[in-house]
Amino acid sequence: MNWDVVQGKWKQIKGSVKEKWGELTDDELDQIDGDKEQLSGKLQEKYGWAKEDADKQIDDYFRDQG
Repeated sequence: MNWDVVQGKWKQIKGSVKEKWGELTDDELDQIDGDKEQLSGKLQEKYGWAKEDADKQIDDYFRDQG
């Protein structure tokens, strides 16, 4: 899925994002608001991943959503 599409549909898809990465709170998802860099940063913080790992997780997840 194109990241512009993700940003445009963030309100609709943030529930599935929360299912995938359950450590993220509703407030954090609202704050992220479809920003890939913010999502990556939160995943690094919550799961202890390196930036490359977080970015790969994001890319893999949203590629499968498209």
